[in-house]
Amino acid sequence: MVNKEKKLKHIAFIMDGNGRWAKQRGLDSVAGHQAGTDTVIKVMNLAQDAGVEYLTFYAFSTENWKRPLKEVNGLMKILENAIDANMDNFIKRGFRIRMLGRKNRIPLKVIRKLNNAVKKSASNRQMNIMIALNYGGRTEIADAAKDIALKVSKGELKVRNINEKIFAEHLYLPDMPDPDLMIRTSGEYRISNFLLWQLSYSELYFTDTLWPDFGEVDFEKALEVYYARDRRYGGR
Repeated sequence: MVNKEKKLKHIAFIMDGNGRWAKQRGLDSVAGHQAGTDTVIKVMNLAQDAGVEYLTFYAFSTENWKRPLKEVNGLMKILENAIDANMDNFIKRGFRIRMLGRKNRIPLKVIRKLNNAVKKSASNRQMNIMIALNYGGRTEIADAAKDIALKVSKGELKVRNINEKIFAEHLYLPDMPDPDLMIRTSGEYRISNFLLWQLSYSELYFTDTLWPDFGEVDFEKALEVYYARDRRYGGR
């Protein structure tokens, strides 16, 4: 039975299948990523209409630098253009743009666009949009551990006081609630170094649909599956 009294506050997405979508159509991978970016915008609107408060999109992982330079540059340019093309709509709809990940290696033009989007949308409260860029779950955990170790070395934190709550406060976006639901497209059944700390008790949903084809029907099906599940958190 679908239980819509169960709050769905935060959805995280692994947007897989852009390259396969493009290959099926005889297009290059950059065209697939452009189509995938169009899907991101559609999903933002669908999620807001469904009352979701947080969305996290796995846009570029720490491992994605291994991809061909043309593809990486194309991805960065698409992100830059998407911010320019949609910023007014983001403000109108009350989207707050945020980033999680390391800023090193990301082109300066992209960082400037992102920083501007973060600044311009900081007061928006309708929905938080987190862009995981140059992001890796293990890297985030290692960075948090380094921050904690530095505080201990300076005498700002006692080892005996370190617990899960303290550790979580040193993650990239400590005020971000853990995802209730993680959706991965294209038929892959992995979390691929995504939000390793935060996904501990998230519901996982996998679909064969390629990300550029992920639409309203797919989104509603994922929500239906989520609402039908019983989240026990180990309690029984």
